[in-house]
Amino acid sequence: MKTKKDFDAVKMMRDIRDKHHKEYELNPELREKRLAAIHKKFAHKIEKPEKSRVNE
Repeated sequence: MKTKKDFDAVKMMRDIRDKHHKEYELNPELREKRLAAIHKKFAHKIEKPEKSRVNE
């Protein structure tokens, strides 16, 4: 069942995934660098869980 779509999000995500897979095959360190940059950028948004309080 095919329909004509102006925008296909699933296809776009597959294309992005395939592109990244090819890039990371050629340069495995690139993935680690990108993940580190993302972690640094968004670290302040990650909440640290408070210690659970038992029998308050």
